[in-house]
Amino acid sequence: MIFLKLKQYVLALAILFSVNGFAQNTTIYMIGDSTMANKKNPDENPEHGWGQVLPSFFKDGITIENRAVNGRSSKSFRAEGRWDAILKTLKKGDYVFIQFGHNDQKEKSPERYTNPHTTYRHNLINYVLEAREKGAIPVLFSSIVRRNFNEEGVFIDTHGAYPLEVRLVASEYHVPFIDLQYETEILETSYGVEKSKLLHLHFEAGTSSYYKEAKHDDTHLSKLGATEVAKLAVAELKKNVPDISKLLK
Repeated sequence: MIFLKLKQYVLALAILFSVNGFAQNTTIYMIGDSTMANKKNPDENPEHGWGQVLPSFFKDGITIENRAVNGRSSKSFRAEGRWDAILKTLKKGDYVFIQFGHNDQKEKSPERYTNPHTTYRHNLINYVLEAREKGAIPVLFSSIVRRNFNEEGVFIDTHGAYPLEVRLVASEYHVPFIDLQYETEILETSYGVEKSKLLHLHFEAGTSSYYKEAKHDDTHLSKLGATEVAKLAVAELKKNVPDISKLLK
């Protein structure tokens, strides 16, 4: 009887160690653009990427490597060697959160622009396949929306075919998909035409110590906006990504 209880105790410790070890060794890599990226001087800078506030939703011991960079597209992120740097340390059981699209639209920027149906699509596929080759778990995110209401107060999309291609790649390659385009459109409309400015960077001249001149930016996020988007991302991750819940608080 004593031997049996001892054996059960050792087994329980082994399971506990295994679970904790998994959590503590898991790294979440984030690749994307300025809407996801960390910003300098976070205590003073009103602008925040949603990936910047994401660590507060995860348990201690989970490493979040936010490698998203302002101005990058699915093309330029790879061309600059940023993806190769991740592949050097990416390991089995890690996650890769992938969100591009804003800068892939830049038709006057040849180092960034991608055709949504060809280059953009295949860039996403390559990120997915190469992550899987390392035993990591890729997760595809559609771009967050820009705040864009017409004169009648109707919300108008600005991303065209790019989010559609993310959906198609996710479906065809059986990749977990987080539809932040839809979730953030609902968020913007729920706040309304005027109040949604709080989610972004809207400051008149003299109202912000950080900006000397007036600023009206409907793409990038305030700390409130970043936090709201991160909450949406976490809620969708719980529903769509197996095993992610054990990493969350």
